Amino acid sequence: MLPNATAVLVLGICSIVFGCVFVGLVCGIIGIALSGKGRKLYKDNPNLYDGYGSLNAGFIMSIIGTVLGGLYILYVIVVGGTVLSMMSTMHQ
Repeated sequence: MLPNATAVLVLGICSIVFGCVFVGLVCGIIGIALSGKGRKLYKDNPNLYDGYGSLNAGFIMSIIGTVLGGLYILYVIVVGGTVLSMMSTMHQ
């Protein structure tokens, strides 16, 4: 079994589930970072390891969760800026 394959899969799932919270972005980044070692080990000697499917699935889900988390942060910034702008014009 590849090292961290299960951890990457769990982090990938958590990054999608918690994508609307800032935790999803953090889980996605950690999942991407952890998958690097396992992907390199598998590419060096694919016959020695199994579990590449779960590692790859976790890597892909971590990417999706990171993108969702980033989009959510961008949304919060845009909406927050709009609300603050509207509030400042109302007080004038």
